[in-house]
Amino acid sequence: MDSITQLAERLGAALQGLRAQVSTAESCTGGGIAEAITRIAGSSAWFEAGYITYSNTQKTAQLGVSPELFVRVGAVSREVVEAMAAGARQRSGARFAVAVSGVAGPGGGSPEKPVGTVWLAWADGERCFAERCQFTGDRESVRRQTVQWALEGLLRLAAGENPERG
Repeated sequence: MDSITQLAERLGAALQGLRAQVSTAESCTGGGIAEAITRIAGSSAWFEAGYITYSNTQKTAQLGVSPELFVRVGAVSREVVEAMAAGARQRSGARFAVAVSGVAGPGGGSPEKPVGTVWLAWADGERCFAERCQFTGDRESVRRQTVQWALEGLLRLAAGENPERG
């Protein structure tokens, strides 16, 4: 069993112990976090919904992200992933949510947001944490690292800890 599947299993056990559900709001991972979660038999008991909002239009329509944020800070930003996580949690009714937006590559990077830049946010209704990561490797590697970090952060959040790295 690979490390991502093991993380998803651990997350499922933690959430079942809390009698809680999680939802995902994904851009650069294209549903990869939700796919990892739903590999686990019985995940319907703790996985509420997955939103794949690749375009800014859908981030607004499905998650309620203000269009003004995209103009002001761009889609790959703390503010946008925090709004995505809050929207996923509120619209699904799940206790926990994770959101990701990033530049997986190979194109699309800029000096301010090079390829591999990913913002993640984790929300539990009382708190929201966000973190900028700089992952390395090709598109598949950046996406895999993002999924893994999102799940690790959810595990820490479900344990009542700060999900950010370090």
